Amino acid sequence: MGPESHGVHPDTVMRLAGEIAEARALGVEMSLVVGGGNFFRGASGTGRMFERSTADTVGMLATVMNGLILQDALERVGLQTRVLSAVQMPQVCEMFIRRRAIRHLEKGRLVLFVAGTGHPYFSTDTGAALRALEIGAEAILKGTKVDGVYTADPVTNADAQRFERITYQEVIEKGLRVLDQTAVALCRENRLPLHVFNIRVPGNIPAILKGDPIGTLVTE
Repeated sequence: MGPESHGVHPDTVMRLAGEIAEARALGVEMSLVVGGGNFFRGASGTGRMFERSTADTVGMLATVMNGLILQDALERVGLQTRVLSAVQMPQVCEMFIRRRAIRHLEKGRLVLFVAGTGHPYFSTDTGAALRALEIGAEAILKGTKVDGVYTADPVTNADAQRFERITYQEVIEKGLRVLDQTAVALCRENRLPLHVFNIRVPGNIPAILKGDPIGTLVTE
């Protein structure tokens, strides 16, 4: 949504697409898991006014809209893409099948995973961890609005300190809200590194892949 309060900001979408294309040019094989908070959040905000399963389902549909928008932007910068959904909608995108996703990656396509896990009560974070494990990813890069994992919310607490590196166990014990606890547990059990960074800073995606010290690395 860029500087807007909701919806889609075209310049931001195209900037992200350009950064992803730059990252791909480094020779990095990538997949994307897209959230939907710019349209609707199931477990927070307006979503709390409705029955949880219904609200979460609407949130999953919001991720599909974002996935299709981002797919269009990525193809405008020359990338081949496929959108795979955890919820069946054949007129819109392909259904997620693990072997199909891997095959697309083998053909050099960038895969966008949408609709989370396909089930309510699970966040996009859990969907990202699940898909990363299913395709054999080496790491998760979590783009968010803050530049890493902090001791407290840096937006409301000026004394919050950023971690350059932290373990999954510390994230769980300290109750840090870098991502939901189910996703943290999945990553910890499978030794999957997580790099948290500010996606709103131009150039951060390729910079991380080049090894620049950006954000927070969460590891075993």
